Amino acid sequence: MNEIASWNRRLSKYRKPDNWRSSVELTVTILPFIVLWTTMSMVSERSYWVCLIVAIPTAGFLVRLFMIQHDCGHGSMFSHRAANDWIGRCLAVLTLTPYDHWRQSHAHHHASSGNLDRRGIGDITTLTVKEFLGLDRWARLKYRFYRNPVVMFGFGPAYLFVFRNRFPNGKTDLSGWLSTMTTNIAIALLASLMIAWLGWSHFLAVHGPITLIAASVGVWLFYVQHQFEDTLWVDTTDWSPETAARGSSYYLLPQPLAWFTANIGLHHVHHLSSRIPFYRLPDVLRHWPELKQVPPLTLRDSLRCVNLALWDEEAKKLVPFRAIEQITADAHL
Repeated sequence: MNEIASWNRRLSKYRKPDNWRSSVELTVTILPFIVLWTTMSMVSERSYWVCLIVAIPTAGFLVRLFMIQHDCGHGSMFSHRAANDWIGRCLAVLTLTPYDHWRQSHAHHHASSGNLDRRGIGDITTLTVKEFLGLDRWARLKYRFYRNPVVMFGFGPAYLFVFRNRFPNGKTDLSGWLSTMTTNIAIALLASLMIAWLGWSHFLAVHGPITLIAASVGVWLFYVQHQFEDTLWVDTTDWSPETAARGSSYYLLPQPLAWFTANIGLHHVHHLSSRIPFYRLPDVLRHWPELKQVPPLTLRDSLRCVNLALWDEEAKKLVPFRAIEQITADAHL
């Protein structure tokens, strides 16, 4: 805890948002998104292949809008809470993620990431090897299905953002229901306007690929932030905010991808101090080089994380399903 207190003091000067800079970051993200979306609507009937190609950068801007919404949820985008909240709520209509409800579950994620006793809210379901071996055959099959890369990064993101986010997840209060339902109403109104302009099929042909690509990228980013071999899970007695930071990845992305993902790859720094605006995270690394000593996760390295599925409490690392055979064989020696 003393180390965390020390880091809080060191990083305190980076927490104050620059309202002008934040406004520029929002503008240079939402305007290109609108322009590219409009371009897709105009070219889709002439050449749908061109439309699909344009969908890729458009989805990139939508991912960045989600990251800005994420910073609003932490109160780190603007200096006034009302500005953070109302901009976050407006962006929620585009990201299909109810702002106030998501903010609550994400706060739980920051307060429990890496804590084996507090799993289940705002994170990707992760079982230990012992827990998995204790399941019956049907429960094992369901967990394998859930952790299958095709489900996790293909069908899962579409289900999560298009359908699951339409209802509060887990126990929630009245504000969670209001957040979700008012977001749904706003989404329905905006979609109705777009459908009245373009028609059902045209609207889905344009916005569908953007949503699916952005959803998959978003889930991938959240996955790789904590689902890597050398992440860290401990019991409540050993947990601290430092544990959450140590169990978060230093995802070293090429600069264009780092820009589109709003530096969320510097996730270990984000968990050290979640109130730092995303555009100041690189400054932290420049001024505190010891934070660069964390083994980085490169883009190539991250692709090897897709098969990791279980926390091995003995080896203290995430392992794939195939490791169970070796673990059970060793147990019988």
